[in-house]
Amino acid sequence: MTNQFWEKSIEINATLTNLLVNTVRSLFLYRSKLRKASGRVAPSRQTSPFIHQGWWLLRKRLLPLLCLISFVTVLLINSFAPSFAQLPPQPRQEIRGVWLSGNDFNVFRNRSKVQAAMSQLRQLNFNTVYPVVWNDGYTHYPSAIMQKKGIPFFFKGTDGQDVIADIISQARREGLLAIPWFEFGFMVPLSSELASQHPDWLTQKPDGTQTSISAAGEVAWLNPFHPEVQKFITELVMEVITQYDADGVQFDDHMSLPVDFGYDKYTISLYTQETGNPPPPNPQAQAWIKWRADKITAFMVDLHQTVKARKPNAIFSVSPNYYDFAYKLQLQDWLNWVRLGIVDELVMQVYRNDLESFIAQITRPEILETQKIIPTGIGIMAGLRNRPVSMPQIQSQVQAAQQRGLGSGFFYYESLWDIAPEPAAQRQSAFAALFPNPALRDISQNTPRKPTFDTISLPLYPKPSLGQRVRGYFLEIAIAGGQPRRILLDTGSAGLRVPKEFLGNAPIRKTGQNIKEVLSDGTILEGELVYANVRFGLLPAAEPVPVQVVTSRQCIAQKPNCSAKSGAPFSGIIGVNYFEKSLPYNPLRKLPGNLSNGFIVIGNGGSNNNGNLILGLTANNQAGFKMAPWSKQSEINGVPGNRWDSQLSKVCLTLAGSSAKNSCNGKMITDTGTINGLTEFKSASTAGKLKPGVLRSALKVAINSIFDYSLTPGTRDGFNRWNLSISPQAELPIFVNTGIAFFDKYDVLFDQVNGRQGFRSRR
Repeated sequence: MTNQFWEKSIEINATLTNLLVNTVRSLFLYRSKLRKASGRVAPSRQTSPFIHQGWWLLRKRLLPLLCLISFVTVLLINSFAPSFAQLPPQPRQEIRGVWLSGNDFNVFRNRSKVQAAMSQLRQLNFNTVYPVVWNDGYTHYPSAIMQKKGIPFFFKGTDGQDVIADIISQARREGLLAIPWFEFGFMVPLSSELASQHPDWLTQKPDGTQTSISAAGEVAWLNPFHPEVQKFITELVMEVITQYDADGVQFDDHMSLPVDFGYDKYTISLYTQETGNPPPPNPQAQAWIKWRADKITAFMVDLHQTVKARKPNAIFSVSPNYYDFAYKLQLQDWLNWVRLGIVDELVMQVYRNDLESFIAQITRPEILETQKIIPTGIGIMAGLRNRPVSMPQIQSQVQAAQQRGLGSGFFYYESLWDIAPEPAAQRQSAFAALFPNPALRDISQNTPRKPTFDTISLPLYPKPSLGQRVRGYFLEIAIAGGQPRRILLDTGSAGLRVPKEFLGNAPIRKTGQNIKEVLSDGTILEGELVYANVRFGLLPAAEPVPVQVVTSRQCIAQKPNCSAKSGAPFSGIIGVNYFEKSLPYNPLRKLPGNLSNGFIVIGNGGSNNNGNLILGLTANNQAGFKMAPWSKQSEINGVPGNRWDSQLSKVCLTLAGSSAKNSCNGKMITDTGTINGLTEFKSASTAGKLKPGVLRSALKVAINSIFDYSLTPGTRDGFNRWNLSISPQAELPIFVNTGIAFFDKYDVLFDQVNGRQGFRSRR
């Protein structure tokens, strides 16, 4: 019976909702007709007495009906809906935008023309404007950042006003979103003051050429991999977001780099440092393309985090070229940006005269994928001064987009009707027919998105950014907007611990809590616990992660020769064990969506190749693993998810020369953070004739029906040195840490939801 009432309430609610929406829509249409009847074709801030009287009568007659509908709707919803039930989400509003370009500046310098333009766009049911704020090496708004550099500002209005402030103010007054547009991205004229001041910021082609030919003429390119360039662009973006409380920010196809650039000294050095080889002479080599595209993606992830930290509901908009062209020729991997959850709106530029070619572009698989996730529109050419576009062509393209559930963005404002082959009134009438109903947009509904990946693979590098460690798996991490650092992945501990210099300039939350961690080799790490944004490779954490900022390292008295004594710099540790004892906890718990449910470590077989960290367990990537259970532990306040004792029980150890001969009462962990394997006996009698120190005897570690690991230490099969210790203070009779060599022979799975560890033989 409850289900019947609920189904009936949905029917009633839907009917009432439709009635309410249609009534409100009728109000808007009637108001529009009243305006037209009064002769209000050109925008004006004055309203005739006829409109006032007609609108008053309409409100008087329909307001009681609206109130009744609202009351009954609320009553029915509260009467029939369970407390957890939600109405289905409404479809995304169609993007109807227009770029306000540098070509339009003469129009928008004048306040009355701005007012008229915004009013006209609203009457024609447009909903978004993209005013250019960064173009030709200059800002179109008064910028304190540019002022500090001594770069002049030329773009005041006719009354000395801030044109961008005026556009945003007038747009909001008319109910339009105003999303400032950073048109030039990393592109600048070679003759600009910025390029002259910072020649080290520019990148170049293999032959040393610093410019390329674009639609804007001959231009140079700021190096998107240079930290000072990234800082400069970020500061400009945040200045606009803060100064104008903008509805968002948009980047187009110039937030990229032509594929034949990247051969400057800085980039060559960075690539060589990270890969061990100089960049290939062929700029289209796939690995070289991917490395540069990934660097740009990493910057966009950090920029997105910075914008969202200031204004969470700001729209992060991108207007690129079609994907194959963007990625292969411009190093702009925008589809990955969408999948990573950092794009809130996409407007893909498709400037085609031929309708068949236009449709082929807007039905590409990446558009079909994107429009399921975020508001998606198509950039349509409305005309240029020397190349007008007919209204029938525009109409056919808009209709083709609408038929496929896509919005539209028009380049650029003046070409909508002021410089066009048809009279302005005819063009405006045609746009009114294309957009007969309002499609209001509201950024309050623009909530942060999660990546669409169920699983993702990140490389594990064989060497760190700092230090002289011989062997390990290192995950690239950027903390608080800092430069990416390769940090030791440690499956035997929990928590992210890094030196202070690894942190960038992004805001962090300090706790004032000093914490201490003692590593297995006797190193004491001390430092403050903070919370910071973290990016794992290209993947941002869903929220700030607890980090120990290590400011002091020393050895405990019992182990005076710990790693702190060596003087090697601390290269950081990311502990991903689920047996947390306190804060900080495993930072992988803060990954978004399915990616936080567990991970798989795939080693490199003892080679200098990269291994892999697979985040997010799925039915497919768990195939072939044999599972062993963990024991559940009591929860710790402040640590999300389940806590597990990841020491595996019933481990069988056979060690020649000891009394451990297929003894199956041991415990073990698999530990990427330990170079050497280890057996610890609580009693000397268990060790038999063996003495503490480096083990030479053959050994076997196994869990019945799960894995069987045998080796002879010292043969360097992978890296299999093994130590033996006897410690009466030990908690367990037999404890085994297989060390990193184990990962040369087995892929290892960590399932934090179900409390299991999986093993899959690689040989």
